Amino acid sequence: MSKQNKRSFTERKAINDSLLIRESWKVFQIMAEFVEGFERLATIRPSVSIFGSARMAPEHPYYQLTEKIARALSDAGFSVVSGGGPGLMEAANKGAFTGISPSVGLNISLPREPGANEYQDIAVNFRHFFSRKVMFVKYASAYVVLPGGFGTLDELAEILTLVQTGKSRRIPIILVQSSFWAGLIDWFKEYLVEEGMIDRHDLDLFKILDKPQEVVDAIFSFYESRSFEPSAEERERLLNL
Repeated sequence: MSKQNKRSFTERKAINDSLLIRESWKVFQIMAEFVEGFERLATIRPSVSIFGSARMAPEHPYYQLTEKIARALSDAGFSVVSGGGPGLMEAANKGAFTGISPSVGLNISLPREPGANEYQDIAVNFRHFFSRKVMFVKYASAYVVLPGGFGTLDELAEILTLVQTGKSRRIPIILVQSSFWAGLIDWFKEYLVEEGMIDRHDLDLFKILDKPQEVVDAIFSFYESRSFEPSAEERERLLNL
């Protein structure tokens, strides 16, 4: 090997070693996010995670609907968890903030969005989407999904997959605003079911509702014959998310 090649190899190795050290230390940052999340959120049960678009202004009907749902859930005794940002996340926190139960924001910094909204009793900050997503699932007694874009669809697909595969416990998954979701559900039926991508009974994993009180009633109906607290077997599943 020529001197030039040796020097080039040495330089590349030094760069790689530096990157490896940086990535290794990143593990501790990720661990810290999980530890803080577990410590801050362990006492919020029962809680409901609410998702929806970050782009809806306060005068939009979806914003007002989300605020009403969150207030109803909070007054019914549920902590309300949102992504902590603007739009329907803000509406969820705002509704809960005026209710009797905690308003929780799982905040993350994004280039195109402003910072955390001001309606949070408990605010937890994240750098990594994946650790934040675990927190949405781990303590949730239900998922309420309002109209939204890719991020909302991501969270919906996440919880459906976790429940379908048995990696998480069965909880109510409620899609709000039937006119918004109709096309997607038709696609589920016409393509995913018909082509064998999912089973027909997988469509029973979620409900589609329109009114705030319907959302509250559906959650209480689900837990009518069981506790909001996970069973020992369910706790084990959640430990291995």
